[in-house]
Amino acid sequence: MSTAPTFEQRAATNCAVISAEVTMASIADDLPPLIGRVAGFLAEHGRASSGPPFWRYRVIDMSGVLTVEVGFPVAETLDVPTGTPGDVVPGVLPAGTYATMVHVGHPDGLLDATSALLAWADGAGVVWDRTLGSDGEHWACRLEEYLSDPAEEPDLTKWRTRLAFKTAD
Repeated sequence: MSTAPTFEQRAATNCAVISAEVTMASIADDLPPLIGRVAGFLAEHGRASSGPPFWRYRVIDMSGVLTVEVGFPVAETLDVPTGTPGDVVPGVLPAGTYATMVHVGHPDGLLDATSALLAWADGAGVVWDRTLGSDGEHWACRLEEYLSDPAEEPDLTKWRTRLAFKTAD
């Protein structure tokens, strides 16, 4: 089940991320552990997230490789001193208009929810902030924000995930 799509204005948001290259076959195994690594980095450096964890799809090639950032928003610019071990880096989610909807259900349903949001946008004449490259679609910001905390809601069929895709300016 998903909510009806809406538009939302968002300010630029600082974040802490780890970038990974995955395939559709490896995504479910490779990305979830990165949330814990970023959360651990923030805790180790005395920083708190200012919102839910997310996956930001940077480059999408559904039959090949996807480049995805896994991270958390943070209130202030993340300062990672040169030479700090690890792969967490600062980032920024860009300001702009986003088409959003919330998927309620098992994460396996996110592909269908994403397809529904893209189809709705096509019908509404929405233009995405993306470019096509030889390696796939390059998105300015295409997010899955994980609103449910698995420690508080262990039933995956009740998990809430917000899709937020940046539209062209």
